[in-house]
Amino acid sequence: MKKKNINIIIYSLVFFMLIATFVACARTRTHESAGDFVDDSAITTKVKYLLAADDFLKSFQISVETYQNTVQLSGFVNSQHAVNKAGEIVRSVQGVKSIKNNLIVK
Repeated sequence: MKKKNINIIIYSLVFFMLIATFVACARTRTHESAGDFVDDSAITTKVKYLLAADDFLKSFQISVETYQNTVQLSGFVNSQHAVNKAGEIVRSVQGVKSIKNNLIVK
């Protein structure tokens, strides 16, 4: 093959690889982009840290999940005060758009 043909093939492959990369990183209705995943992970980590650092809430097993900046809390606590306090902590974290507070009072 001629050098010109090889260059065209190489440039075409690079172009298609770039397109595939952009498509793979784009957000769909069911999947987050890589940047969104990192943001959600940072929010989850911050919320978990703040819950563990709180003297009142650290004794409870509260699960935290974040998807598209919406934080979902789940688990069991012993009072409505604990539910409310956990919600306040989540609201204090920058980047949180909404909260699904599914904590259950035993």
